[in-house]
Amino acid sequence: MRIGSLAEASGLSRDTLRFYEERGLIRSARGSNGYRIYQPETLQLLGYIRSAQKLGFSLNEIGASLPALWDAPEPDQAIAALLREKATIIDQKITELVQLKQDLLLRAAAACPLANARQ
Repeated sequence: MRIGSLAEASGLSRDTLRFYEERGLIRSARGSNGYRIYQPETLQLLGYIRSAQKLGFSLNEIGASLPALWDAPEPDQAIAALLREKATIIDQKITELVQLKQDLLLRAAAACPLANARQ
């Protein structure tokens, strides 16, 4: 499948596909004419990338997890484990943000809000 067909089928731009390829998220072979040729399963991979992004994964996180997912004997379980890990990270960030908010409100109510800013 050439880049134009993949772009149309995936709903992504050619530039996005080239960017993903530069980042190592997808691969292509080159035809004798120099055109990029993608395997049909690349479309499924693009669906995974888009879903993972919508769930809060960065492209770096997605790229780092791909080799383990491809080699996993049970890919569905491996993806579920990644999702649980991400949920744990989000819980930690929520806790940190709640603490930050409390600190901001305490400082806003103080006579000199930045007096304890060095802590």
